[in-house]
Amino acid sequence: MKTHMNIRVLLLALSIVGISLLHYLTPLHLHYLHDIFQRLYYLPIILAAIWFGLRGGLTCSLAVSVAYAPHILFQWGGELTLEMEKYLEIVLYNIVGAVTGLLAQRERERSIELQKTAEGLEQSYKKLQEQSEQLIEIEKNLRSAEKLSTLGEMAAVLAHEIRNPLGSIRGTAEILKDDYRPGDAKYEFIDIQIRETERLNRVVEDFLRMARPLPTETVRCRVQAELETVVMLVSNDARERGVTLVLDTPSTDVVVNGNGEKLRQAFLNIAINSLQATPAGGRLTISTVLSRVDEAAAMCEIKFCDTGKGIDRESLPRIFEPFYTTKPDGTGLGLAITRKIIEGHGGTLNVESLVGLGTTVLVRLPVLPTEENL
Repeated sequence: MKTHMNIRVLLLALSIVGISLLHYLTPLHLHYLHDIFQRLYYLPIILAAIWFGLRGGLTCSLAVSVAYAPHILFQWGGELTLEMEKYLEIVLYNIVGAVTGLLAQRERERSIELQKTAEGLEQSYKKLQEQSEQLIEIEKNLRSAEKLSTLGEMAAVLAHEIRNPLGSIRGTAEILKDDYRPGDAKYEFIDIQIRETERLNRVVEDFLRMARPLPTETVRCRVQAELETVVMLVSNDARERGVTLVLDTPSTDVVVNGNGEKLRQAFLNIAINSLQATPAGGRLTISTVLSRVDEAAAMCEIKFCDTGKGIDRESLPRIFEPFYTTKPDGTGLGLAITRKIIEGHGGTLNVESLVGLGTTVLVRLPVLPTEENL
Protein backbone atom coordinates (compact mmCIF):
# COMPACT_ATOMS: atom_id res chain seq x y z
CA MET A 1 0.00 0.00 0.00
CA LYS A 2 2.81 2.43 0.89
CA THR A 3 4.76 1.50 -2.24
CA HIS A 4 1.68 2.13 -4.37
CA MET A 5 1.28 5.57 -2.81
CA ASN A 6 4.95 6.43 -3.39
CA ILE A 7 4.62 5.51 -7.07
CA ARG A 8 1.65 7.86 -7.42
CA VAL A 9 3.51 10.73 -5.73
CA LEU A 10 6.50 10.15 -8.03
CA LEU A 11 4.27 10.20 -11.13
CA LEU A 12 2.70 13.48 -10.06
CA ALA A 13 6.07 15.07 -9.35
CA LEU A 14 7.48 13.93 -12.69
CA SER A 15 4.44 15.24 -14.57
CA ILE A 16 4.71 18.69 -12.90
CA VAL A 17 8.44 18.86 -13.59
CA GLY A 18 7.94 17.73 -17.19
CA ILE A 19 5.22 20.26 -17.94
CA SER A 20 7.26 23.04 -16.29
CA LEU A 21 10.30 22.17 -18.40
CA LEU A 22 8.15 22.37 -21.52
CA HIS A 23 7.16 25.89 -20.47
CA TYR A 24 10.69 27.05 -19.71
CA LEU A 25 12.29 25.49 -22.77
CA THR A 26 9.67 26.55 -25.33
CA PRO A 27 10.25 29.96 -27.01
CA LEU A 28 7.77 32.64 -25.95
CA HIS A 29 6.63 33.40 -29.49
CA LEU A 30 5.04 29.95 -29.61
CA HIS A 31 2.30 31.16 -27.32
CA TYR A 32 -0.22 28.55 -28.52
CA LEU A 33 2.08 25.83 -27.14
CA HIS A 34 2.30 27.64 -23.83
CA ASP A 35 -1.51 27.72 -23.71
CA ILE A 36 -1.55 23.94 -24.16
CA PHE A 37 1.14 23.39 -21.50
CA GLN A 38 -0.78 25.71 -19.18
CA ARG A 39 -3.87 23.47 -19.45
CA LEU A 40 -1.80 20.30 -18.96
CA TYR A 41 -1.19 21.30 -15.34
CA TYR A 42 -4.83 20.37 -14.60
CA LEU A 43 -4.09 16.67 -15.17
CA PRO A 44 -1.74 16.13 -12.18
CA ILE A 45 -3.93 18.42 -10.02
CA ILE A 46 -7.09 16.39 -10.76
CA LEU A 47 -5.28 13.05 -10.34
CA ALA A 48 -3.80 14.18 -7.01
CA ALA A 49 -7.24 15.27 -5.83
CA ILE A 50 -8.79 11.93 -6.83
CA TRP A 51 -5.99 9.86 -5.32
CA PHE A 52 -5.33 11.81 -2.10
CA GLY A 53 -8.44 13.94 -1.51
CA LEU A 54 -8.55 17.61 -0.47
CA ARG A 55 -5.05 17.71 0.98
CA GLY A 56 -3.57 16.03 -2.09
CA GLY A 57 -5.39 18.33 -4.50
CA LEU A 58 -4.31 21.51 -2.70
CA THR A 59 -0.74 20.31 -2.27
CA CYS A 60 -0.44 19.54 -5.96
CA SER A 61 -2.07 22.84 -7.03
CA LEU A 62 0.32 24.78 -4.81
CA ALA A 63 3.26 22.86 -6.26
CA VAL A 64 2.03 23.73 -9.76
CA SER A 65 1.64 27.38 -8.74
CA VAL A 66 5.19 27.51 -7.40
CA ALA A 67 6.53 25.84 -10.55
CA TYR A 68 4.51 28.04 -12.93
CA ALA A 69 4.91 31.45 -11.18
CA PRO A 70 8.60 32.01 -12.11
CA HIS A 71 7.75 31.41 -15.74
CA ILE A 72 5.20 34.26 -15.59
CA LEU A 73 7.40 36.63 -13.60
CA PHE A 74 10.71 36.23 -15.39
CA GLN A 75 9.92 35.05 -18.90
CA TRP A 76 6.78 37.07 -19.53
CA GLY A 77 7.99 40.21 -17.90
CA GLY A 78 5.68 40.23 -14.89
CA GLU A 79 3.27 42.90 -16.19
CA LEU A 80 0.18 42.38 -14.09
CA THR A 81 -2.25 43.94 -16.57
CA LEU A 82 -0.82 42.04 -19.54
CA GLU A 83 -0.54 38.68 -17.83
CA MET A 84 -3.69 38.82 -15.70
CA GLU A 85 -5.01 35.70 -17.45
CA LYS A 86 -1.99 33.68 -16.37
CA TYR A 87 -2.30 34.81 -12.76
CA LEU A 88 -5.98 33.93 -12.79
CA GLU A 89 -4.98 30.48 -14.11
CA ILE A 90 -2.95 29.96 -10.95
CA VAL A 91 -6.02 30.84 -8.90
CA LEU A 92 -8.05 28.33 -10.95
CA TYR A 93 -5.41 25.66 -10.32
CA ASN A 94 -5.97 25.97 -6.58
CA ILE A 95 -9.77 26.20 -6.92
CA VAL A 96 -9.88 23.06 -9.08
CA GLY A 97 -7.53 21.23 -6.69
CA ALA A 98 -9.60 22.18 -3.65
CA VAL A 99 -13.03 21.46 -5.18
CA THR A 100 -12.00 18.21 -6.87
CA GLY A 101 -10.16 17.06 -3.76
CA LEU A 102 -13.13 17.87 -1.54
CA LEU A 103 -15.54 15.99 -3.80
CA ALA A 104 -13.20 13.01 -4.08
CA GLN A 105 -12.67 12.94 -0.33
CA ARG A 106 -16.41 13.02 0.35
CA GLU A 107 -16.97 10.27 -2.18
CA ARG A 108 -14.27 8.18 -0.53
CA GLU A 109 -15.77 8.75 2.91
CA ARG A 110 -19.17 7.81 1.57
CA SER A 111 -17.73 4.64 0.06
CA ILE A 112 -16.19 3.76 3.42
CA GLU A 113 -19.52 4.36 5.17
CA LEU A 114 -21.31 2.23 2.59
CA GLN A 115 -18.71 -0.50 3.05
CA LYS A 116 -19.16 -0.39 6.83
CA THR A 117 -22.93 -0.52 6.34
CA ALA A 118 -22.53 -3.51 4.03
CA GLU A 119 -20.31 -5.25 6.59
CA GLY A 120 -22.84 -4.48 9.31
CA LEU A 121 -25.64 -5.89 7.17
CA GLU A 122 -23.58 -8.98 6.46
CA GLN A 123 -22.94 -9.51 10.17
CA SER A 124 -26.64 -8.97 10.87
CA TYR A 125 -27.48 -11.50 8.19
CA LYS A 126 -25.08 -14.04 9.72
CA LYS A 127 -26.60 -13.43 13.16
CA LEU A 128 -30.10 -13.85 11.75
CA GLN A 129 -28.99 -17.02 10.02
CA GLU A 130 -27.51 -18.36 13.27
CA GLN A 131 -30.67 -17.41 15.15
CA SER A 132 -32.76 -19.09 12.47
CA GLU A 133 -30.68 -22.26 12.81
CA GLN A 134 -31.05 -22.07 16.59
CA LEU A 135 -34.81 -21.66 16.25
CA ILE A 136 -34.93 -24.67 13.94
CA GLU A 137 -32.90 -26.67 16.47
CA ILE A 138 -35.15 -25.50 19.32
CA GLU A 139 -38.23 -26.44 17.30
CA LYS A 140 -36.68 -29.83 16.62
CA ASN A 141 -35.99 -30.31 20.34
CA LEU A 142 -39.53 -29.23 21.20
CA ARG A 143 -40.92 -31.78 18.78
CA SER A 144 -38.69 -34.41 20.29
CA ALA A 145 -39.81 -33.38 23.78
CA GLU A 146 -43.43 -33.56 22.64
CA LYS A 147 -42.83 -37.06 21.33
CA LEU A 148 -41.20 -38.04 24.61
CA SER A 149 -44.13 -36.60 26.55
CA THR A 150 -46.55 -38.60 24.44
CA LEU A 151 -44.29 -41.59 24.80
CA GLY A 152 -44.38 -41.30 28.58
CA GLU A 153 -48.16 -41.35 28.60
CA MET A 154 -48.21 -44.31 26.22
CA ALA A 155 -45.66 -46.17 28.32
CA ALA A 156 -47.77 -45.78 31.45
CA VAL A 157 -50.80 -47.18 29.65
CA LEU A 158 -48.79 -49.99 28.05
CA ALA A 159 -47.22 -50.99 31.34
CA HIS A 160 -50.67 -51.46 32.89
CA GLU A 161 -52.69 -52.76 29.95
CA ILE A 162 -50.19 -54.95 28.10
CA ARG A 163 -47.32 -56.02 30.32
CA ASN A 164 -49.36 -57.96 32.84
CA PRO A 165 -51.49 -59.78 30.24
CA LEU A 166 -48.32 -60.66 28.32
CA GLY A 167 -46.89 -62.28 31.42
CA SER A 168 -50.06 -64.32 31.86
CA ILE A 169 -50.09 -65.38 28.20
CA ARG A 170 -46.46 -66.45 28.32
CA GLY A 171 -46.91 -68.40 31.56
CA THR A 172 -49.96 -70.20 30.19
CA ALA A 173 -48.15 -71.01 26.93
CA GLU A 174 -45.17 -72.45 28.80
CA ILE A 175 -47.52 -74.72 30.78
CA LEU A 176 -49.22 -75.90 27.58
CA LYS A 177 -45.85 -76.44 25.90
CA ASP A 178 -44.94 -79.09 28.49
CA ASP A 179 -47.81 -81.29 27.21
CA TYR A 180 -46.23 -81.66 23.74
CA ARG A 181 -42.93 -82.94 22.40
CA PRO A 182 -40.61 -81.21 19.91
CA GLY A 183 -41.73 -81.97 16.38
CA ASP A 184 -45.39 -81.78 17.22
CA ALA A 185 -47.20 -79.01 15.26
CA LYS A 186 -48.83 -77.66 18.40
CA TYR A 187 -45.43 -77.57 20.12
CA GLU A 188 -44.11 -75.37 17.32
CA PHE A 189 -47.16 -73.07 17.44
CA ILE A 190 -46.84 -72.63 21.20
CA ASP A 191 -43.11 -71.95 20.82
CA ILE A 192 -43.89 -69.23 18.26
CA GLN A 193 -46.44 -67.78 20.66
CA ILE A 194 -43.85 -67.62 23.46
CA ARG A 195 -41.24 -65.95 21.19
CA GLU A 196 -43.71 -63.35 19.93
CA THR A 197 -44.81 -62.68 23.52
CA GLU A 198 -41.18 -62.09 24.46
CA ARG A 199 -40.76 -59.72 21.49
CA LEU A 200 -43.81 -57.71 22.55
CA ASN A 201 -42.48 -57.59 26.07
CA ARG A 202 -39.18 -56.17 24.76
CA VAL A 203 -41.11 -53.47 22.88
CA VAL A 204 -42.88 -52.51 26.10
CA GLU A 205 -39.53 -52.46 27.93
CA ASP A 206 -38.12 -50.11 25.25
CA PHE A 207 -41.05 -47.77 25.74
CA LEU A 208 -40.48 -47.76 29.48
CA ARG A 209 -36.73 -47.12 29.12
CA MET A 210 -37.37 -44.22 26.75
CA ALA A 211 -39.94 -42.58 29.00
CA ARG A 212 -38.34 -43.35 32.34
CA PRO A 213 -36.04 -40.58 33.68
CA LEU A 214 -32.38 -41.42 34.15
CA PRO A 215 -31.27 -42.28 37.68
CA THR A 216 -29.71 -39.36 39.50
CA GLU A 217 -27.28 -41.46 41.54
CA THR A 218 -23.89 -41.79 39.87
CA VAL A 219 -20.66 -43.49 40.84
CA ARG A 220 -17.14 -43.86 39.48
CA CYS A 221 -17.29 -46.10 36.41
CA ARG A 222 -14.38 -47.71 34.59
CA VAL A 223 -15.06 -47.39 30.88
CA GLN A 224 -12.80 -50.35 30.04
CA ALA A 225 -14.70 -52.62 32.40
CA GLU A 226 -18.08 -51.71 30.88
CA LEU A 227 -16.75 -52.23 27.35
CA GLU A 228 -15.22 -55.59 28.29
CA THR A 229 -18.61 -56.68 29.63
CA VAL A 230 -20.31 -55.56 26.41
CA VAL A 231 -17.77 -57.46 24.29
CA MET A 232 -18.35 -60.58 26.38
CA LEU A 233 -22.14 -60.24 25.92
CA VAL A 234 -21.99 -59.86 22.11
CA SER A 235 -19.01 -62.12 21.39
CA ASN A 236 -21.20 -65.17 20.76
CA ASP A 237 -23.47 -63.18 18.42
CA ALA A 238 -20.41 -61.87 16.56
CA ARG A 239 -19.03 -65.39 16.20
CA GLU A 240 -22.33 -66.69 14.81
CA ARG A 241 -22.47 -63.82 12.29
CA GLY A 242 -18.84 -64.34 11.24
CA VAL A 243 -17.81 -60.84 12.35
CA THR A 244 -14.40 -60.17 13.89
CA LEU A 245 -14.76 -58.29 17.18
CA VAL A 246 -11.80 -56.19 18.37
CA LEU A 247 -11.50 -54.24 21.63
CA ASP A 248 -8.72 -51.65 21.79
CA THR A 249 -8.55 -49.78 25.10
CA PRO A 250 -5.71 -47.91 26.85
CA SER A 251 -3.71 -49.65 29.55
CA THR A 252 -4.56 -47.01 32.17
CA ASP A 253 -8.03 -46.80 33.67
CA VAL A 254 -10.43 -44.28 32.16
CA VAL A 255 -12.89 -43.28 34.87
CA VAL A 256 -16.14 -41.37 34.33
CA ASN A 257 -18.88 -40.33 36.69
CA GLY A 258 -22.10 -42.11 35.79
CA ASN A 259 -24.40 -45.07 36.07
CA GLY A 260 -22.61 -48.22 34.97
CA GLU A 261 -25.77 -50.13 34.09
CA LYS A 262 -27.07 -47.35 31.83
CA LEU A 263 -23.71 -46.84 30.12
CA ARG A 264 -23.46 -50.57 29.54
CA GLN A 265 -26.95 -50.53 28.01
CA ALA A 266 -25.96 -47.66 25.68
CA PHE A 267 -22.73 -49.38 24.58
CA LEU A 268 -24.59 -52.65 24.10
CA ASN A 269 -27.22 -51.00 21.86
CA ILE A 270 -24.48 -49.53 19.64
CA ALA A 271 -22.54 -52.81 19.45
CA ILE A 272 -25.65 -54.83 18.55
CA ASN A 273 -26.64 -52.36 15.82
CA SER A 274 -23.11 -52.50 14.39
CA LEU A 275 -23.09 -56.30 14.37
CA GLN A 276 -26.50 -56.45 12.72
CA ALA A 277 -25.30 -54.10 9.96
CA THR A 278 -22.01 -55.96 9.33
CA PRO A 279 -21.99 -58.95 6.95
CA ALA A 280 -19.99 -62.13 7.49
CA GLY A 281 -16.26 -61.53 7.15
CA GLY A 282 -16.63 -57.97 8.42
CA ARG A 283 -15.08 -56.31 11.43
CA LEU A 284 -16.26 -54.30 14.45
CA THR A 285 -13.57 -52.38 16.30
CA ILE A 286 -14.25 -50.74 19.66
CA SER A 287 -11.50 -48.32 20.70
CA THR A 288 -11.01 -45.79 23.47
CA VAL A 289 -8.75 -42.74 23.53
CA LEU A 290 -8.40 -39.67 25.75
CA SER A 291 -8.57 -36.16 24.27
CA ARG A 292 -7.61 -33.11 26.28
CA VAL A 293 -10.09 -30.22 26.44
CA ASP A 294 -7.87 -27.96 28.54
CA GLU A 295 -5.27 -28.33 31.29
CA ALA A 296 -7.90 -29.35 33.84
CA ALA A 297 -10.34 -31.43 31.78
CA ALA A 298 -10.34 -34.30 29.30
CA MET A 299 -12.87 -36.31 27.31
CA CYS A 300 -13.06 -40.03 26.73
CA GLU A 301 -13.72 -40.87 23.07
CA ILE A 302 -15.20 -44.31 22.44
CA LYS A 303 -15.43 -45.35 18.77
CA PHE A 304 -17.49 -48.20 17.38
CA CYS A 305 -16.21 -48.71 13.81
CA ASP A 306 -17.81 -51.38 11.63
CA THR A 307 -17.33 -52.41 8.01
CA GLY A 308 -21.04 -52.85 7.36
CA LYS A 309 -23.37 -51.59 4.65
CA GLY A 310 -23.47 -48.04 6.05
CA ILE A 311 -26.37 -45.58 6.30
CA ASP A 312 -27.62 -43.51 3.37
CA ARG A 313 -27.73 -39.70 3.53
CA GLU A 314 -31.50 -39.56 3.76
CA SER A 315 -31.67 -41.85 6.78
CA LEU A 316 -28.60 -40.58 8.67
CA PRO A 317 -30.21 -37.36 10.07
CA ARG A 318 -33.22 -39.33 11.34
CA ILE A 319 -31.61 -42.28 13.09
CA PHE A 320 -32.05 -40.69 16.54
CA GLU A 321 -35.75 -39.94 16.04
CA PRO A 322 -38.02 -42.10 18.21
CA PHE A 323 -39.90 -44.76 16.22
CA TYR A 324 -37.77 -44.27 13.08
CA THR A 325 -36.27 -47.59 11.97
CA THR A 326 -35.17 -49.36 8.81
CA LYS A 327 -35.41 -52.82 10.40
CA PRO A 328 -38.55 -54.87 9.75
CA ASP A 329 -38.82 -55.90 13.42
CA GLY A 330 -37.29 -52.75 14.97
CA THR A 331 -39.02 -50.26 17.26
CA GLY A 332 -36.89 -47.23 16.38
CA LEU A 333 -36.10 -46.59 20.05
CA GLY A 334 -32.64 -48.13 20.49
CA LEU A 335 -30.50 -45.19 19.34
CA ALA A 336 -32.93 -42.66 20.82
CA ILE A 337 -32.52 -44.36 24.21
CA THR A 338 -28.75 -44.55 23.72
CA ARG A 339 -28.40 -40.85 22.97
CA LYS A 340 -30.59 -39.98 25.95
CA ILE A 341 -28.30 -42.00 28.21
CA ILE A 342 -25.09 -40.47 26.82
CA GLU A 343 -26.41 -36.91 26.99
CA GLY A 344 -27.67 -37.61 30.51
CA HIS A 345 -24.04 -38.28 31.43
CA GLY A 346 -22.91 -34.95 29.96
CA GLY A 347 -21.59 -36.55 26.78
CA THR A 348 -22.29 -36.47 23.06
CA LEU A 349 -23.13 -39.10 20.46
CA ASN A 350 -22.28 -38.65 16.77
CA VAL A 351 -22.57 -40.98 13.80
CA GLU A 352 -20.62 -40.87 10.54
CA SER A 353 -21.38 -43.33 7.75
CA LEU A 354 -20.60 -44.08 4.12
CA VAL A 355 -22.77 -46.47 2.15
CA GLY A 356 -20.85 -49.65 1.38
CA LEU A 357 -17.88 -48.74 3.61
CA GLY A 358 -19.25 -48.80 7.13
CA THR A 359 -20.32 -46.69 10.08
CA THR A 360 -18.45 -45.02 12.94
CA VAL A 361 -20.28 -44.16 16.15
CA LEU A 362 -18.38 -41.71 18.37
CA VAL A 363 -19.28 -41.40 22.05
CA ARG A 364 -17.62 -38.61 24.04
CA LEU A 365 -17.88 -38.61 27.84
CA PRO A 366 -16.30 -36.21 30.37
CA VAL A 367 -13.55 -37.88 32.35
CA LEU A 368 -13.11 -37.45 36.07
CA PRO A 369 -10.15 -35.13 36.81
CA THR A 370 -7.72 -37.71 38.15
CA GLU A 371 -3.95 -37.75 37.76
CA GLU A 372 -4.15 -40.94 35.70
CA ASN A 373 -6.62 -39.45 33.21
CA LEU A 374 -4.94 -36.04 32.89
